[in-house]
Amino acid sequence: MEKKLKVAALKDGTVIDHIPSDKLFKVVQILHLDTCTNQITLANNLESKKIGSKGLVKIADRALAVNETNKLALICPDAKINIIRDFEVVEKRPLVLPEEIREVIQCANPNCITNHQPVQTSFYVLKEDNKTRLKCRYCEREVRAEEVKLK
Repeated sequence: MEKKLKVAALKDGTVIDHIPSDKLFKVVQILHLDTCTNQITLANNLESKKIGSKGLVKIADRALAVNETNKLALICPDAKINIIRDFEVVEKRPLVLPEEIREVIQCANPNCITNHQPVQTSFYVLKEDNKTRLKCRYCEREVRAEEVKLK
């Protein structure tokens, strides 16, 4: 039986794979792909042995910025990023949250200084029992990763 690709190969760029299907359009929003002029391939509800149903994003000639990968790690931590050069995967990297995230999340505390002054937001990443919480550096309000409001 011949195996066929469901999505065309990418010469150079970034592939984000193993996105939960229900998170694909959030990834599109985070990466501002609606205004991106690079060639983009989106696929959703593809069969996945790991997660059942997955989404996939291919972006030609683009590398992701650190703040973009931090946002992705918050909403789809098990997704994988593949860097493609000349049709070959040259690097595979998992999404990993750093110990501290800056300028990515808005604090949920309406009284926090970051919501009233031109102060860069900063959150400590706290992991416990496979759950991720974020703690504001300034007001110390904690939120679960799935509840954050991204900037």
